[in-house]
Amino acid sequence: MSLRIVYMGTPEIARVCLERIYQDGHDIAAVYTKIDTPKNRGMKLQPTPVKLCAMVHDLPVYQPTKLRDGTALETIRSLAPDLIVVAAYGRILPQDILDYPKYGCINVHSSLLPKYRGAAPIHWSILNGDKETGVTIMHMALALDAGDIISQVKTPIDPDETVEMLHDRLARLGADLLVETVQNIADGTATRTPQDESQVTLAPMLSRELSPMDWTKPARTLHDQVRGLIPWPSATAELNGVKCKIFATAVLDEATGKAPGSVLAADKKGLKIACGEGTVLRIDTLQAAGGKRMAAADYLRGHPIPVD
Repeated sequence: MSLRIVYMGTPEIARVCLERIYQDGHDIAAVYTKIDTPKNRGMKLQPTPVKLCAMVHDLPVYQPTKLRDGTALETIRSLAPDLIVVAAYGRILPQDILDYPKYGCINVHSSLLPKYRGAAPIHWSILNGDKETGVTIMHMALALDAGDIISQVKTPIDPDETVEMLHDRLARLGADLLVETVQNIADGTATRTPQDESQVTLAPMLSRELSPMDWTKPARTLHDQVRGLIPWPSATAELNGVKCKIFATAVLDEATGKAPGSVLAADKKGLKIACGEGTVLRIDTLQAAGGKRMAAADYLRGHPIPVD
């Protein structure tokens, strides 16, 4: 059974889900996405990934700046969706829209709810060194990411996986789960399970306050910080007086008695730094202020750093 769907989403992870349900044969009545934003040096307006996908398939696109003025609900009524699917739309839906579709509104969220409600679940799962994450599809409620769970899929997190890598995997997993869940809703076989409020954790928006690396922390914690803050705001460290963004590191199977922050080696293999609890971290890729991203070994050739 095919459902008539209004789809709401904005970034790349939402584009993957839109493409998948479109290919699955559902009737996409309209696509809602955030307004075009100026980017790059020319500040030319750029459409969102979801809008580009909708345009490729000649799907109607709506980019309202308000959802609570009554006109948004009238438009939804005219589209007459059976179901509204939301994936990283970036806007809060009012109750009247949540209540309108026959099968309600469902949301694709990149965590195993109730863990990591909020804007940055992928980042926080890596920042906290989690070994497992996943995707949840839930019925939407007014409270943020608090609706009943319909379905989940779990996946391990590789200890060296970055946000970008995990993002791409979760996009594919989420798209597959979405197709399966929408079909279950259409067939009347979908279940719903209230979230355990005692297990709720949050994944708030990121800020540059998370960037500075503290060498008194263990190498593994710093490695998680680096891979969890890619591409923004990125981890930062001051190396021989120069502020650098750090983009790739490795936790070494070594021990040291040197003080945290000591430079243990600076050569063609990279930059080895003493960390907390006697651990050692190697910096592999960095970007000095005003410079380009490059291998640490290449940077060291032009900017030698003395070994302590």
